Amino acid sequence: MRLKGKKVISLVHHDFEDLELWYPILRLREEGAIVELAGEKAGETYIGKYGVPADADFAFGDVDASQYDAILVPGGWAPDKLRRFPEVLEMVQHMEQEKKPIGQICHAGWVLVSAKVLNGKKVTTTPGIKDDMENAGAEWIDEPVVVDGHLVSSRRPPDLPDYMREFIAVLEGK
Repeated sequence: MRLKGKKVISLVHHDFEDLELWYPILRLREEGAIVELAGEKAGETYIGKYGVPADADFAFGDVDASQYDAILVPGGWAPDKLRRFPEVLEMVQHMEQEKKPIGQICHAGWVLVSAKVLNGKKVTTTPGIKDDMENAGAEWIDEPVVVDGHLVSSRRPPDLPDYMREFIAVLEGK
């Protein structure tokens, strides 16, 4: 129970990558963290790319980011939707300003691009959005996980064990 008392908000929208949403949530809960989901609408069921559901506990606009110790942004096609909500970008910007852990995997980097928090950061993502990350001012590194201070990034589902090992360590240190 290394993370007992820690609160994490995870973002969700339709077409999230099932493993990239659920594996981090379950690992954090195993370590004692409270993980809640925020979606466009509270109580809505969002369906992942492979059919796994996830229910939003809160609507984006109802989340007070200051009440959380970290944020998780899943991959899949959901990030292209998530980045369109000003409340999502504000949550990410708050976490950046407060130097609280931000976890992003695969296409989740798009949300950080839109939040304008990547300039000068070292990150990894799925190779398909490498140019987007570099154009936002980040240094893109092709590794399973890259930690740059409070920002923990990863490429794809096979990298999830490395991603969560590092994310948990960063969150534990906060």
